[in-house]
Amino acid sequence: MRVLVTGGTGFIAGWCITALLAQGYEVCATVRSIDGAEHLRTLFADRVTCAVADLTADEGWASAMAGIDRLLHIASPLTGDDMLTPARDGTTRVLEAAAAAGISRVVVTSSSAAATPDSGESGVFDETLWSGPQAAASDAYRVSKVLGERAAWDVARRRGLAVTTVLPGVVFGPLLSMRNAASVDIIGRMLTGMRGVPNIGLNIVDVRDVADLHIRALTDPRAIGQRYLAVSGPMSIPEIAAYLRAQLGDRAKNVPTRTIPNSVIKALAKVNPEMRAISPFLERNYTYSNAKARSLGWEPRPVRETVIDCADCLLANSS
Repeated sequence: MRVLVTGGTGFIAGWCITALLAQGYEVCATVRSIDGAEHLRTLFADRVTCAVADLTADEGWASAMAGIDRLLHIASPLTGDDMLTPARDGTTRVLEAAAAAGISRVVVTSSSAAATPDSGESGVFDETLWSGPQAAASDAYRVSKVLGERAAWDVARRRGLAVTTVLPGVVFGPLLSMRNAASVDIIGRMLTGMRGVPNIGLNIVDVRDVADLHIRALTDPRAIGQRYLAVSGPMSIPEIAAYLRAQLGDRAKNVPTRTIPNSVIKALAKVNPEMRAISPFLERNYTYSNAKARSLGWEPRPVRETVIDCADCLLANSS
């Protein structure tokens, strides 16, 4: 069976490719350039074939889908001036190409950002929640994930595609390549030194467990037409900092001990773009249920194991 993985050079995609190869699948990955294909060759030798295709253009997608049985659509921007177009229009483009090619199963990577309660709400939430206008308006990334996932379900309805969406929380864990270090930037910044950390709660998941849930969603017929939150558990940024110091000893000597008061961040948000970006998340007090994902046999790692494995990888590759 041949599986196409979009955005093959990405953090999640790399671990999905690793899991697929370990289970005996033939894998093709899309990349935006020849440079991306060379990068995958350094990671996987000749075990992965590559196709050049970009979310913002039609070229390449029909040929990328040729001979493919199943699709993991993971590609989506994390940053940039325009995240909406590749997330929404790109998802539509990719899934339309999959439908035209007669691909039997599709898993789309969304985000827990598409299932965020409005500001001030607390409790435990599940896949029935869609981010409302207030939550989505807090940042462009959240908007892109909401509209990208809605685009996937729209194509699924129109074209009769068997689609599943996976909604990861904050993804940490070991890196296959330092090219993906930006995905775990907050841990990297703590290890190299920060003046202090914001008091923000995170709903964390290990990248290896995200990959595992993608494969389960791709193969279990119960997953068709379903959303699955991929979250192991909560941990705040100050808790992460304290745990790194406790577990890593001298290797964590640069990890900050100071938590920046919320009032300071809110004041700085008036003039500082970085503080403005994190300000909406200061009073987050909610978690997610992963019961639905566990119903597929999914067993995520403990959050603290993920945090340490991530830090160990970053430290081992620092120079």
